[in-house]
Amino acid sequence: MTDTADLRPDRMLSVREVFGIDTDLQVPAFSERDDHVPEVDAVYRFNPDVTLAILAGFTRDRRVMVQGLHGTGKSTHIEQVAARLNWPCVRLNLDGHISRLDLVGKDAVVLREGQQVTEFQEGIVPWSLQRPVALIFDEYDAGRPDVMFVIQRILERDGKFTLMDQNKVLRPHPFFRLFATANTVGLGNLNGLYHGAQRLNHAQIDRWNIVASLNYLPADEEIAIVQARVPSLADDAGRKLVAAMVAVADLTRKGFAAGDLSTLMSPRTVITWAENVEIFKDPALAFRLSFVNKCDDAERPLVAEYFQRCFDQELAESHQLGRPA
Repeated sequence: MTDTADLRPDRMLSVREVFGIDTDLQVPAFSERDDHVPEVDAVYRFNPDVTLAILAGFTRDRRVMVQGLHGTGKSTHIEQVAARLNWPCVRLNLDGHISRLDLVGKDAVVLREGQQVTEFQEGIVPWSLQRPVALIFDEYDAGRPDVMFVIQRILERDGKFTLMDQNKVLRPHPFFRLFATANTVGLGNLNGLYHGAQRLNHAQIDRWNIVASLNYLPADEEIAIVQARVPSLADDAGRKLVAAMVAVADLTRKGFAAGDLSTLMSPRTVITWAENVEIFKDPALAFRLSFVNKCDDAERPLVAEYFQRCFDQELAESHQLGRPA
C-alpha cells in the first residue's frame, strides 16, 4: 500500500444487510481489498450500539473511542467493521515506550546508490494521515500523556498535522479515520486492575466525538460466541457445558465488583477455557490451567467455590476439601 492517496470508497453498503442492524443507514466501502484490510471473522458477533458508533466514524469522519473492560473485543470490533468495508486498517498498540519520534518520524541513515545519506522517515501518524486508512490507537490510556499530545490537532475536524522537522503541514486524506480503545477513559488505574493505565488530559479526551462503551454481553450471547469459536461444543451437550462456564465467569465478575476477587474472567478467558476443554477433555483441569492459576493463592478457594456451584464438582482448591475431617 505505497501509492493510495487517490483511492476513494466506490460503493455504499446497507448496514441492515451487512451487520444485521435494523436501520436504513448506508456506509461507504471499497470494492477491492488491500493488504492492510483485516481478515473477516465470519462468526464475529457485533454489538449493535457500538457498531453504529464505529460506522458513524467511518461514514461521517467522527473520532470514535471504544471504552470497556478487558477481553470484550474492543479493537477486534473496529477491525471487523473495517474488514466488511474493505477499509485499510492499522492498529498501533500504545505503551510507555512509544515515543513522539515513533509517532511522528525521525531522521535515519539509508543507502542511496552506495552512499550513506540521512533522510526523514515518516512515523505511523503522518503515513496514515495521508492515506484512506483507519488508524486505531489500541490501549489509548496506556500511552504517555505527553506523547498523546502529538495527535491533539488531528483529533479536531479537518485538523492538520505539522511536521516541524520538515517544515511541512499535512492535510488529512478525506477518508482517513481515527479510532481508539481504552479501559478507563483516561481516569488511570483507579481499582488496581489496569497497571500502566495513565491519567490523560481531559481537554484531549473531550476532543473525541463519540465514546462507545463495550462491556460484557448477556449470557445467551456470550454462550453463542463461545460455541461459534469452539465448534465441537456447538451441540446441546456443549451448550449446557458452555452455559455452566459462562455462569462461573459471571460469578467472578460479581465477585470482582464486590471486592472479593482481584481478577475476573473476561469473554476471552472463557473462550480459552473452552478451547482447553477441547484439548484436555476435562473442564476442571482446563479451568485450573485457564484461570485458577492466574489468581492469588488466597482467592483460589473462592474461585473453586464458584466452580463447585456451577459444575457440582469440587476442586483441590475448594474450602470443603481444605477443611479437617
